[in-house]
Amino acid sequence: MEEILKIENLKIYYKNISGLAKAVDGVSLKVYPSEILGIAGESGSGKTTMVNGLVRLVKPPAYIPEGSIILNYRKDSIISSIDLLKIPEDEMRNFRWKVISYIPQGSMNSLNPVLKIKEQMIDVIIEHSDKSREEAESIIPNLLRSVNLEPNVADMYPHELSGGMKQRVIIAMALALDPKIVIADEPTTALDVVSQLSVLGTLYQVCRKINASLILVTHDMAVHAQLTDRVAIMYAGKVVEVGKTTEVFKNPLHPYTKALLSSIPTIEGEKRRLEGISGLAPSPTNWPKGCRFNPRCAYSKKECAESEPQEIEYNPGHYVSCFLYGGE
Repeated sequence: MEEILKIENLKIYYKNISGLAKAVDGVSLKVYPSEILGIAGESGSGKTTMVNGLVRLVKPPAYIPEGSIILNYRKDSIISSIDLLKIPEDEMRNFRWKVISYIPQGSMNSLNPVLKIKEQMIDVIIEHSDKSREEAESIIPNLLRSVNLEPNVADMYPHELSGGMKQRVIIAMALALDPKIVIADEPTTALDVVSQLSVLGTLYQVCRKINASLILVTHDMAVHAQLTDRVAIMYAGKVVEVGKTTEVFKNPLHPYTKALLSSIPTIEGEKRRLEGISGLAPSPTNWPKGCRFNPRCAYSKKECAESEPQEIEYNPGHYVSCFLYGGE
């Protein structure tokens, strides 16, 4: 199946007084039509910076020195391949919301407190489409219903809504123009467990309904297990393992993936002591030489500290970057 989005060797660096922070340092990924791709990894692994780069929202002192983001875009039965990093900003604005939309981390705090929900939704629709104000206003009730909110929410101010309701408003705004790709960065941050379930269920159902691909960034491995079709594990600015979610959870290959899954408590099976990951995550201004996980890895050997492992396809569709499984 042809991918709808192909990310190749994407690098996103920050210039700061401590030197060059290589937050994303050579990420390659594919996103397929109508799939849910999960992005997992601890804080500082580059997840948020990477998805910001996909919609070109990185701002100075950040910059993109290298890489490509190829969008296979279908319009009027014609498929065009466009590198989102090479088109002008004005053209990129035409793709945001209509083709690829973004739900940022802590997005419910981005609502304007002095404007009613209706006005903010109308602004998004008019700005990114050729719809008139009347047309935009007419589709808002159905948009709100699609995320399990009553139409009267449109006439409320953000402070009148709960955290879960505000998050669903943001989801409705992201899906207003039926995009082909939706990026959700930690969409349940700061919500209670019940609200998390409601928001994630809504996001899942609406994306399935409009056949949109969903890139879901979250620390919660249980969410990946329940919702995603494939999962990519990021560490120190790189993807170290990617594959079908069931395969990665049942047969994790990379030592970091194994350690990440071993640190999750479970109520099933025999009682076991939780295993933490030793050491600290490295700084993007000074990544370790060789395999970036080698200072914390229980399986580290000489070659791990000298050179970076190449990504190999260990099983069909299951990729890993580790000398334990070959590579040069």
